[in-house]
Amino acid sequence: MNKRPVVFVTGAAGGIGSATSLEFARRGYDVAMADVNAEKLEALAGQINSGAANTLPLPGDLADLDYAEASINKTIEHFGRIDVLVNNATWREIATMRTISVDSWEKTMKVGVTAPAFLSRWAATDMEKRGKGVIINISSIQSQSVAGVSPAYVASKGALDALTYELATLWGPKGIRVLAVNPGAIDTDGSRDYESGEGDNLTAQLRKWSEEMIPLRRWGVAEEIAKTIAMLASDDASYITGTTIVADGGVKIQFSPYPFKHQMFPEEY
Repeated sequence: MNKRPVVFVTGAAGGIGSATSLEFARRGYDVAMADVNAEKLEALAGQINSGAANTLPLPGDLADLDYAEASINKTIEHFGRIDVLVNNATWREIATMRTISVDSWEKTMKVGVTAPAFLSRWAATDMEKRGKGVIINISSIQSQSVAGVSPAYVASKGALDALTYELATLWGPKGIRVLAVNPGAIDTDGSRDYESGEGDNLTAQLRKWSEEMIPLRRWGVAEEIAKTIAMLASDDASYITGTTIVADGGVKIQFSPYPFKHQMFPEEY
């Protein structure tokens, strides 16, 4: 059996996914990587393989559960184990409940909830044999703090948080920890596709508004979330399970924008 620990990362070619794959490789893991973008996946594998880590690129669509199960099986066949599963992949459409299609809703749920649930089951089957493992679901603060423009995504993240609690209860006695990470505003490609009704990109405006509410006064970067994920997967977090870890720069506990505070207390804000 491979002596190096193995992490399986979904959505590995995206911002948080690629940063997470690189972070685990830096920490001595071999990396199995699933993503729908085969070209970006191969480029990431080449970047990781330039170091000491080994990779297994697994291109495909997680809406296809046959592909998802085969990817877990191939990882175990190739590396002999899975120590950490990071359910990072997501899909969403910016549309309100008035207009979202059934197909869009169902794809969001398949990629964002159903695939993580069954990937967890298949990975846990291997983890149970060794009495140890970690499953980390990448959720969002939008599971509780919503904008009204992406109902399927919000519902999927709420379900993913609840699934985390359920799986932690089920597999805790087998030595498997299950957690969720709830990022806030993170600077990735997935946070740059907001448009006005006329098709104008609203990213700069959204960023300005949101940073006026974030106590740290900035968006996070993917590497910060990757380090949070890797820390939670490590033995440094050995007594943490069945909970969500918020990494949002403090925005979730905020109430009023900083320009307003400045008007009230110009010498303090």
